Amino acid sequence: MRLSPDLHQELVVARSQTDQLFSLLDPAALYDRPIEERHRIIFYLGHLEAFDWNHLARRCLDIPSFHPTFDSLFERGIDPDPGQLPSDTPEDWPKIDEIRAYNREVREKLDSRWGTIPRERRQMVIEHRQMHAETFAYMLHNLAPEKKHPQPQPSLPALEPVRQEMIFVPAGYATLGQPRDGEFGWDNEFQEQRIFVPAFRIRSHKVTNREYLDFVREGGSPSHFWTPNDAGWLYRGMFGNAPLPLDAPVYVTRHQALAFAMWKGMSLPTEAQYHRATFGTPKGEAASLPGNGGSNMDFRFWDPVPVNSTPEDVSAWGVSQLGGNGWEWTSSLFAPFEGFEQTAYYPGYSADFFDGQHFVVKGASARTAAQLTRRSFRNWYRSEYPYTYTGFRLVEN
Repeated sequence: MRLSPDLHQELVVARSQTDQLFSLLDPAALYDRPIEERHRIIFYLGHLEAFDWNHLARRCLDIPSFHPTFDSLFERGIDPDPGQLPSDTPEDWPKIDEIRAYNREVREKLDSRWGTIPRERRQMVIEHRQMHAETFAYMLHNLAPEKKHPQPQPSLPALEPVRQEMIFVPAGYATLGQPRDGEFGWDNEFQEQRIFVPAFRIRSHKVTNREYLDFVREGGSPSHFWTPNDAGWLYRGMFGNAPLPLDAPVYVTRHQALAFAMWKGMSLPTEAQYHRATFGTPKGEAASLPGNGGSNMDFRFWDPVPVNSTPEDVSAWGVSQLGGNGWEWTSSLFAPFEGFEQTAYYPGYSADFFDGQHFVVKGASARTAAQLTRRSFRNWYRSEYPYTYTGFRLVEN
C-alpha cells in the first residue's frame, strides 16, 4: 500500500471507518455492553480521540490538557481475567454530546499540528484506530440486530462444495518479525527471526462450518456465532440471523480449535509453520500476503464468505485464504522475539500480554485494515475468548 508523505489522508480514512461504525447504531445503544467482559460502547466513542490526544498532544507535543477528566476516563480499554467483569452502569458515563464535543476539539487541535508529530507516532495512532475498527465490529456483532441500521453485503455466485486437501510444504526457512531499520512496526514485531521449519502438511482451507457441525453432532461445543433453531443452527451475522453458511470458515475459541484438532488427530500450526505456508516459495520467501487484493479483508464484507470463493488468494504451495476471511489460531504462545524492546512512548502495548494466557493469531479478517496485513504483524487473543473473527486450519507434522 502506498502511503501519503504525511499520513493525514490515512488518518482521515481511518476516522471515517470508525465514524461509520458508530453511525450504524441507534443512539440509545451507545450505552449498551454487547460483550460483558468489555466496556460499554460509549467508552469507545471517547477512547479513540483520547488515545490520540494523550499520545500525541500531551506526551509528544507537551500541549496542556483541555479536559483532563475525559483524558483519563477514556484512556485505556480492559482485558479482564475470566470472571472479573465490569460493574459500571450507563449513568456512570458522560452524555453523548459532551463526548462528541471533546472529539471535535481533539481532531481540530491535532490536525493543526499534524505535520509537527514524528511519523512513527502518526502511524501508531492510525493503526490503533484501525485495530479498534475491528474490535468495535465484533462487539457490534453481539448487539441485537434491531439496534443497528442494516448494511448490504455483496452477493457471491454459487460454488461447488469445498474439497479439503492436505498440502505438502517442504522444509525451509520462515522469517518472522522485521529488522529495526525496516518499516513501521509495533514492539512485538522486532527483532527479525529466521527459523528453520521441517516439512509438514497443512489443510488447503480453513475448517468450515460444515466440518465443525459434524464435530458438534459428536458432542463438541458450538461456535459463539451459531444460534439454535428448530431445524438445527443459524449463523448470527452482523445484521441478523441467516442459514448457516456451511462452506464459510467457522469462528471458534482456541480451546474449541484444539478440541477439533484432537478429534481429527491433527494439530494447529505454529506461528513459523503459518509463515512458511503463507510466504514460502520454491525460490525463497514472498514479501506480502497472497491475494492480490482479492481477499476478504480491508472491510470488503461484513461476514465471512465461503473458503473457496477467492481463488486468487492462494499461496505458492496452494494453500487458500491465508490472507483474509478470518484470523487463524496458532499453537504459539504470544511471547517476545529475541531482541524485543519496549517502545518508550507505549511500553505496555505488548509486554502486558506476555502473560502465558494469550496466543498468536495470524492472517486477517473481513474487518482487518489492509495496513495491518504486513508480513510481520502479530495479533493475539485469550484461548477462551469467543467473540473474534478467528478460525483455524489443521496440520500434520
